[in-house]
Amino acid sequence: MKRKVHSALVVCTRRIGDVLLATPVVRSLKIAYPGAAIDMLVFEGTQDVVSANPDLRRIWTIPERPPIGTHLRLLRSIRRRYDVALSVLAGDRPTFHAWVAGRYRVGTLLPDSKSRWKRTLLHEWIPFDNLSTHTVVMNLRLLAPLGIEPLGTPVVSWRDEDEASVHCRFPGAASHRRYAVLHVSPKFVYKTWSVTGWVELGRWLVDQGLAVVVTGGVSDQRAYSEHVVERLPDAVNLVGHLTLPALGYLLSRAALYVGTDTAVSHMAAAVGAPTVVLFGPSNPVKWGPWPKDFPVTAQSPWKTHGSQRLENVYLLQGEGDCVPCLGEGCDRHINSLSKCLQELPVYRVIQAVEMMLAEHEHRVRTSGCV
Repeated sequence: MKRKVHSALVVCTRRIGDVLLATPVVRSLKIAYPGAAIDMLVFEGTQDVVSANPDLRRIWTIPERPPIGTHLRLLRSIRRRYDVALSVLAGDRPTFHAWVAGRYRVGTLLPDSKSRWKRTLLHEWIPFDNLSTHTVVMNLRLLAPLGIEPLGTPVVSWRDEDEASVHCRFPGAASHRRYAVLHVSPKFVYKTWSVTGWVELGRWLVDQGLAVVVTGGVSDQRAYSEHVVERLPDAVNLVGHLTLPALGYLLSRAALYVGTDTAVSHMAAAVGAPTVVLFGPSNPVKWGPWPKDFPVTAQSPWKTHGSQRLENVYLLQGEGDCVPCLGEGCDRHINSLSKCLQELPVYRVIQAVEMMLAEHEHRVRTSGCV
């Protein structure tokens, strides 16, 4: 039986990608309760990815390591403010925040003895699976106690000013010229492809008549991005120049997107862009980008091993018997390289890109678009 919900808080105090993959929970709540006020609690610096989300009334932010005064002020502000509070994370603090905020609380917890005290803070809890269940599916299981139908696609939104920002820096986004977006800089080194690979792919795309747009974060591997851009003089350099909502608009009009395991790849998949994503040590079952409008499955759309294609997403996995190792690079730290990605040959990427481009062109022709 569905509860009466006038207000709800979704707690996701982690990285940008985690926040984005929590938006299906927000959208499902909003569809089920159109008049409800739905808020999120996220870490400072991650809110941009949901800043234009029409399902949200308010976004609360807190530093990763907040001063005690800042933390107490937040707790006073959210104390029993919501009919329902959902924590999509199994950690101590997000569970505590849900307990403070909600009159009815549901959370994700590890099924071990160390989590026993956290169970007392929740009315319902869902066992956390970090291996065999996709993050989107894991998050959506929190809705079962509320009797809400789950909707899987992450929500990517932008405003008029975001469109204007893109058109100012790249007028080609408003024209009918085909363009490809290469997001070359993930947050961590171990998720990077080779500079040579990006450059060869970019030159091949230019030879096919596409404009090439290179994107990346303000600080994420900035020097790495510059090495790529320097060797692609024909590319449009938007590294560090777009907000995430503006990037969402750019992606929505792209003929192609290529990236690695990063939040932006999830954005590209969600807006329906033909997406080629390069995976090395990461677990596709857990982190493969959710294809646009793909139905919610029992555990995950993706398998652990091998390159795969689903709807608008081609997941290209690196080579080697160790793939995916689930580690952070070959030296097991975030600043180490992953051999499976560094040695991923450009011809394999081009083969996947050719397939996605051909299908995109066929859809454009048959739909009657110019």
